[in-house]
Amino acid sequence: MFTRTTTALAIFCLLGGTSLTQAADKPTDPQIAHIAYTAGTIDIEAAKLAIEKSKNKDVMAFANDMVRDHEAVNKQALDLVKKLKVTPEDNDTSRALAKAAAAEKGKLSKLSGGAFDKAYVENEVAYHKQVNGALETVLIPSASNSELKSLLETGLKIFQGHQQHAEHVASELK
Repeated sequence: MFTRTTTALAIFCLLGGTSLTQAADKPTDPQIAHIAYTAGTIDIEAAKLAIEKSKNKDVMAFANDMVRDHEAVNKQALDLVKKLKVTPEDNDTSRALAKAAAAEKGKLSKLSGGAFDKAYVENEVAYHKQVNGALETVLIPSASNSELKSLLETGLKIFQGHQQHAEHVASELK
C-alpha cells in the first residue's frame, strides 16, 4: 500500500500524528476518489512487501487477500471515475497518506522474520481502523455522487473484514 511504485494503502501508516479524519475536511468527490485510490494502493504495496518478506503462511494469506481485494476495489474506482468523467484530485490527505506510507515501508523493509510479521500485521490493524473511521465519518458522508458513495460503502464492508482478519492474525502471532 507506497510512494508511487504503485501508490498508496500499503497501510503502512498511522499517519504520524495526522488523522485521516482531520486531514480530510469535507473533501470533494474528485478528492475522495484520489484519497480512496491512494489508500488502496498503499495497502497493495504493503501486502506485496509482506508476500516478498514473510515466511508465515497466515501473514502471506492475509497479504494475498489484501492484494486481491484492494486491486478489485481500485479497479472499480477507476472504472467509475472514467464513467463519470471525473479526474481524481490529489490533495493534502492523499499526499499525507503517501508520505506516511513511504516512511512506514522504510521501517518495515529493515525488519525480517517474526519482527517483520508482527510489525506488518500491527500496522494493518491500525491502518484499517484509521481508514475505516475516515470512510465512516468523512468520506462517505462527504460524497455527493450516489455511485461513489455506494462504492465507498461496499469498500467499507470489505475493509472492516480486513481489519477483523488482521486482528485475528495479530492475535495468532503473539
